[in-house]
Amino acid sequence: MPGGGFSVAASRSGEEFEAKITPIVIISCVMAATGGLMFGYDVGVSGGVTSMDDFLKKFFPVVYRRKIQGDTNNYCKYDNQGLQLFTSSLYLAGLTSTFFASYTTRKLGRRLTMLIAGVFFILGVILNTTAQDLGMLVAGRILLGCGVGFANQDPSMGLEAVAGAGGDPSGTADTGALIVKDTPNSLIERGKLDEGKKVLKMIRGTENVEPEYNEIVEASRIAKEVKHPFRNLLKRRNRPQLVIAVLLQIFQQFTGINAIMFYAPVLFNTLGFKNDASLYSAVITGAVNVLSTVVSIYSVDKIGRRALLLEAGVQMFLSQVVIAILLGVKVTNHSDNLSKGYAVLVVIMICTFVSAFAWSWGPLGWLIPSETFPLETRSAGQSVTVCVNLLFTFVIAQAFLSMLCGLKYGIFLFFSSWVLVMSVFVLFFLPETKNVPIEEMTERVWKRHWFWKRYMDDVDGEEMMEVKENGNGKSNGYGDDARL
Repeated sequence: MPGGGFSVAASRSGEEFEAKITPIVIISCVMAATGGLMFGYDVGVSGGVTSMDDFLKKFFPVVYRRKIQGDTNNYCKYDNQGLQLFTSSLYLAGLTSTFFASYTTRKLGRRLTMLIAGVFFILGVILNTTAQDLGMLVAGRILLGCGVGFANQDPSMGLEAVAGAGGDPSGTADTGALIVKDTPNSLIERGKLDEGKKVLKMIRGTENVEPEYNEIVEASRIAKEVKHPFRNLLKRRNRPQLVIAVLLQIFQQFTGINAIMFYAPVLFNTLGFKNDASLYSAVITGAVNVLSTVVSIYSVDKIGRRALLLEAGVQMFLSQVVIAILLGVKVTNHSDNLSKGYAVLVVIMICTFVSAFAWSWGPLGWLIPSETFPLETRSAGQSVTVCVNLLFTFVIAQAFLSMLCGLKYGIFLFFSSWVLVMSVFVLFFLPETKNVPIEEMTERVWKRHWFWKRYMDDVDGEEMMEVKENGNGKSNGYGDDARL
């Protein structure tokens, strides 16, 4: 291998291909990294402005009057379906637009899909910043949701195709999409073989791309033979990956991150920051988030996915129990006796929780599904993963304020109970995927797992049946499964 290069593991054979760090790789990584700005923008807006008096006075006067009158239950001040719709509409729009994004990705390519996502997001920001009433505000959120939905469909696969590793399937900006080329995978899938090969050479920084190019062509051929990708995803041998991916997305939303991020500005207000509470909350929790994500990047391939998830489970469980106890003892329905000392302790617990989430369930909820789905069902699996995540994010966002009003401080006990459940699931049912190539998952992971191996007991028989059904002496990795 020439100097200055590094190896990128191939998808199927495990062969290492020659490659260098090129400008396209760097730009693609930056695009994927800044993709979190979409969700970060959403958290900052929905979690911050909902506690600002000027915002409430203009768009939610009922909530504002309830807040300043002081005779309303402290936990019910923000219980308003319109306010919840403001938050949750983004996720519902994202869920709906994902299905359209799947079509554009397949027919028009990943680059154009990212451009469409950027246009939606920019229009949503413009509409939100110029909103004069609740209708304009919700319409802007819907456009933002469409941007998130289109962006969610693409960058995880796009980054893999460019840099050879899984990434966070977050949004990306129009500027980056204008700079980079479409991915070789996308071009080859659409029959543009010569252009795909040319782009692959640019990405790898070498002319020696023939082995990798041939594998991409073969993978594209197999993908085209699949007539019903989502039906094949339900086959018995694919059930472990599907169950794990779906449950990880559900668990991610039931960690209580929404409760924590919503309550943070209120606690900063108690500490005396008043009108700057939302700003300080966003800055401090954001800084904790960034630092913890760096920890995840450094440690995920050293100590493994399971260790991070289990450690974070303990940390999140204890921090939420402490928060619930402090709020239960010091904050009653109509009086706030939380002194600055106690408020500081609660803020520390919030930062403890955010750090644990940021190096575990936040990124790993996306990473693990991308590592477990076989190549033949990966696209359909990622689509299901995105849809389930947005669906349950919508459910929690729409119900959270009402849950807060009904459960009061007990909402943190509710979410901590879920953290306990998901930690038990990780302990017994989630296999370690560290340093396991996708093509070796069946032999090295699923067939050796005490529970999931029962779904792999007839894989060889299924493949033989598929060879007969294909009639070409070669299995495409699919076929009818009589053991659904």
